[in-house]
Amino acid sequence: MSIDENSVRYTVPGMEEKDAAVVIELLQNRLHALNDLALTLKHVHWNVIGPNFIAVHTMLDPQVESVRGMVDDVAERIATLGGSPTGTPGALVADRSWDDYSIGRADAIAHLAALDLVYTGVIGDHRAAVEKTEGPDPVTQDLLIAQSGELEQYQWFVRAHLENSDGSLRSAGERTETGAAGKV
Repeated sequence: MSIDENSVRYTVPGMEEKDAAVVIELLQNRLHALNDLALTLKHVHWNVIGPNFIAVHTMLDPQVESVRGMVDDVAERIATLGGSPTGTPGALVADRSWDDYSIGRADAIAHLAALDLVYTGVIGDHRAAVEKTEGPDPVTQDLLIAQSGELEQYQWFVRAHLENSDGSLRSAGERTETGAAGKV
């Protein structure tokens, strides 16, 4: 997705429309990623089984609600900057650069190993967005920094289930969700 700077007719005081267009495009990508994450977390919530079922099942609902709040904050920031947030499933699928979550009904630890990779991608992209907003929009940067902190805490919750006594992760080194899920 590319936002044309001419499509931004107004923005916040002190920001040029061309800078707003860049930030809006960046935020639209974050909006898609967060919407996808909320849906993925709910998918895991519904499909987790095994001895750790209740712990993981109940751990995920607060994460879903928090991420949904992040979605709303990002969409409202896009609107504040003079853009039009797009939250439709078709736009998300058409614009995303990542694959759909690949694990169905599976053991809790297998899902958490796969979910760890999902969080790694979302957090990495959020951190990159933080860097890109340093100059043009410190307000958006603050929003993304706060969200990154929450997302990192949720990944820590996930990783606590995957950690060995020596501090390593059972799924370390895996690059695919199915690989991570199969390793634990």
